Amino acid sequence: MIQKTNVTEQIVAYYKQQILNGTWKVGEKIPSENQLCGELGVSRASIRSAVKELIGLGVLESMHGKGTFLIDDMLDAQEGARYKITAQDCMDMGKVLEFRRIVEPEACYLAAVHMTDELLKELDASFRVMRENITNSVKFVTADLRFHRAISKASENPLIEKSLNRLFDENLKDHQKMNQVFGYQDGIYYHSMILEALRGENADRARQIMFDHMQHGIDRLREMDYSGREPENTRI
Repeated sequence: MIQKTNVTEQIVAYYKQQILNGTWKVGEKIPSENQLCGELGVSRASIRSAVKELIGLGVLESMHGKGTFLIDDMLDAQEGARYKITAQDCMDMGKVLEFRRIVEPEACYLAAVHMTDELLKELDASFRVMRENITNSVKFVTADLRFHRAISKASENPLIEKSLNRLFDENLKDHQKMNQVFGYQDGIYYHSMILEALRGENADRARQIMFDHMQHGIDRLREMDYSGREPENTRI
């Protein structure tokens, strides 16, 4: 019998148990709402809520006039979908910067360890475009993120590269906010320092400057939230 607290969640858990233990098999029709109401002692509304959730995960399919069928028993893969980074996750710039402050300094350290002439050429090219477009928000931010993408790739860690690029893709859509947070001149300042450290293959310094860069962005964002306007750019 299902407990009366968190009814829908418990019904979903019951459904998953039937799938995992093989009681319900792919392609087969699962028991009707009436059968499950009687077996579990719950309302039809609760059964429908649970079914709707599993349909949303691609586990069940409801066919009008025929019933509900199990179409996928790979629950681990379906559960994993909820842990993907989504556009909604990236809407909070503060959270994005917190994540970047944790990950990008280490990516920068690894990039310095794995430094190549090809990487330096790519970073130089991106930095040159940034300097040439300090009044063009779109081109500046595109070059800025290309600089960071190159570093994430040079880390030679696919987890770092994939997670950061997911964030970069979303950040690019809000280039005006990016400019407000980091500022043109601040961006030039920190990127020049990072490039210098990487050119010298100074991994510890590259890591520290990248951390300072992200922390500066967080600090500016807090100032903006407090005052309701963009803080003055202090770097020249």
